[in-house]
Amino acid sequence: MKDKKYDIITIGGSAGSIAVLTSILDALPDHLQVPVVIVLHRLRNVQSEMGRLLSAKRRIIEPEDKEAVKPRNIYLAPQNYHLMLEADKTFMLDYSELVNYSRPSIDMTFSSVADVYGSRALAILLSGANKDGAAGMRDIIAAGGTGIVQDPATAAFVAMPQAALEMSKEIHVLSVEDIIKFIINEP
Repeated sequence: MKDKKYDIITIGGSAGSIAVLTSILDALPDHLQVPVVIVLHRLRNVQSEMGRLLSAKRRIIEPEDKEAVKPRNIYLAPQNYHLMLEADKTFMLDYSELVNYSRPSIDMTFSSVADVYGSRALAILLSGANKDGAAGMRDIIAAGGTGIVQDPATAAFVAMPQAALEMSKEIHVLSVEDIIKFIINEP
């Protein structure tokens, strides 16, 4: 088996991203060695079954504060908390102000991943109706990591991928099928 290029995959999405994210998660190979961290904009203060809805095939974990990031796990940011990673590769949950009208904020997660994983980070930004994730994607690329956006032509809401493209020209623009191929062939 070849050496993996990434030590973490982060995926952010909002309006119009659930079906795309489900397709990506269902296509992940069982032998994927890296953790996957998902940040979705969700309604606050209502019961959520999002982890179960995203994938019938895989267990999705909402991490606790100070929980260690482990290989082969899929994590979902808890609703109404910012999810960040700390230098010791543990999660930190934060209940501070909304960022880009959102908590959890994709920007906050992506930026912390850039700080901790640098060039070993892969960030993917899917459909969404605001600019959350664009600045964090810029941070990952500036740290030497790789950024991918869902092709705006295939996104239900183009604001998120388009904002990222306007901030960073080094981003890969891929269809959903090509995002899946990239994940399967790279890590």
